[in-house]
Amino acid sequence: MNARPALRQNDYSPVAAPQLGAWSPALSLSVVIPAHGGQDKLDLTLAALSVQTYPEHLMEVLVVDDGSRPPIRLPELRPVNTRLVRVRDGWGISNAVNTGAKAADGEIIQRLDADMVACREHLEALARWHHVTDYLVTIGMKKFVELPPVTAAQVAAAKRLDEVFDLEGARASSTEATIAKTDGLRKSRNPYHVCTGPTFALPREVFHAVGGLDPNVARGEDTEFSYRLAMHGVVFVPDADAQAVHLGLPAQHRDRERAVRAVEPYLAHRIPLRRDLRKDRGRRWLVPYVEVVLDVTDTSESVVRQAVAAALDGKLQDVVVTLVGPWSRLDDSRRFALSDPCFELRLMRDLFAHDDRIRLIDEAAPTPAPTPFRYRGPVDVPLHRATLERMIESVQKDLTGVLVVDLPDGRTARLERTSALGRAVLLTEPGDDLDEVIDTTHGVRHEPPDRFWPAPAQPEPVTIPAPVKVAVEPPVTVEPPEKTLLRRLKSALRPN
Repeated sequence: MNARPALRQNDYSPVAAPQLGAWSPALSLSVVIPAHGGQDKLDLTLAALSVQTYPEHLMEVLVVDDGSRPPIRLPELRPVNTRLVRVRDGWGISNAVNTGAKAADGEIIQRLDADMVACREHLEALARWHHVTDYLVTIGMKKFVELPPVTAAQVAAAKRLDEVFDLEGARASSTEATIAKTDGLRKSRNPYHVCTGPTFALPREVFHAVGGLDPNVARGEDTEFSYRLAMHGVVFVPDADAQAVHLGLPAQHRDRERAVRAVEPYLAHRIPLRRDLRKDRGRRWLVPYVEVVLDVTDTSESVVRQAVAAALDGKLQDVVVTLVGPWSRLDDSRRFALSDPCFELRLMRDLFAHDDRIRLIDEAAPTPAPTPFRYRGPVDVPLHRATLERMIESVQKDLTGVLVVDLPDGRTARLERTSALGRAVLLTEPGDDLDEVIDTTHGVRHEPPDRFWPAPAQPEPVTIPAPVKVAVEPPVTVEPPEKTLLRRLKSALRPN
C-alpha cells in the first residue's frame, strides 16, 4: 500500500492496521506525561506503562514535572527507559507537554495524563497505525472511575483493567458516544472535537509542524491543538483496543456550567469553525474565518481600494485581507517622489498600513492555517456583499475542498478549505497539481457566478396615471361686506 494514501475526508477505511500481537513494531515511541502533584496516581500510571506490549527498547517515558511541591519522584515500578524532566520556564499543561516533546527522542509522540491507567495493549494499539502511514492522529478510549484502594504492584500484575477497576460502574466519556454515532469518526464533520486528550499519539514531525500546544491557552488546550492538526490535514483514528481509565472525575463533571464558560473565550478566538461562539456582532477575533487573498501586482490604488472595501464590507465580517505584491521592492532610504516607479505600490502601503485586518506580503503561504477558509479571485472583480457567505454555505453542505466559480471572462474565483489544502500539501511533491489531490480527498466543484455575484435588483416600473378631467364650476361672485349690509338695511326699511 502507498505509504500516504489519499484518504477521503476522515474515512481511514483503506488503511489496514496490523493485528495486535501479530506484527513487529519498528518506530520508536516517546510517552510524554505532564504532571503537577498527584504522586499516588502517577505511580499507578507508570506501573501500567511498565507492562506494555510495545517493545521496551523502542519506548521511552518522559515525566514532566510542572512545578510540583513536593517535587515529583520516579517510583521503582516504572518502564525501563523513564526520565524525569523538570520545567524551567513557563507553566501549565501545554508548556509541560511541549517541554517533554522537545526532549523526546521517539518518532511517535504519545500524550498521556498523569492520572490515566492504560491497558497493556494501549501503546501498541495506537502506534500500529503510524507504521502504515504518517499523517494520522490516533485516539485512545477512556472511562472515568473513582480511585480504588489499589497498589502499583496490583496494577502491573493485572492482565485486564477490569481486574482492578470497576468498569461496570465507570462513567463513559462523551467522546466515545460521538465516535460511535459517526462510524468511528469516518463520517464526522469535525473529528478534531473528540481529540481532547488525555491520550493520543501522532508523528513527532507533525507535532512540531503545527507548533505544539499553545501555552497561552489555559483551558481547552487539547481541543485547540487538535483543531490546528485538522487544518494541517491529518486524519483522526480512534482505536477501541486502546482502553484506559481516568482516575477520578474531570472538573467539568463537578461544575459543568463554569467549566464550559471558562473554556469558551479561548476556543472562540482560536477556532473559527465554532460559529456558535462568535455571535457578538462587530467583534474581531484572533483567528479570522476567511482570508481574502488578492494579487495587487501592477494594479492601481483605486482598483485595490475598491476590492478591499468590498471584502471588508460584506455580510460576512469575520475576514482578513491579504494583498500579495512586491512590497519588499519599496526603498525607504529616499524620499517618496511623485515620479517614483513604485508610486501605486507605495501609495497602497501607506493607505492600508494601520488597518490590522489588512496584511501586505510578497508571497502567499501554502495554506492559510489556522484560518479555515481562503478566497482567491481577480482584484478587479470586487466581492458582492453576499459572495463569501454564499460560497461557504455551498461548500459546508458536503465539505467540498475547493469551490471554483467560473467567471464570464474565462477567469476564476475560488474558495479553498484549509484542511483540504493541508492534506494535499502533505500528499504531493513540489510542482504537483494540488487540485487533483484535493478532488480525490475532498472534492473540487465548479459553479457559475450568478448565485455568488447576484445581479443588482431592477427597480419596479413606475406607471404614471392619465390626467383626470375635472369639471370646472362657474366662478362664484362674492360681494364686499359693506354692500351686503346696505342691501339688508334697505330691505328692512321698505314698506310692506
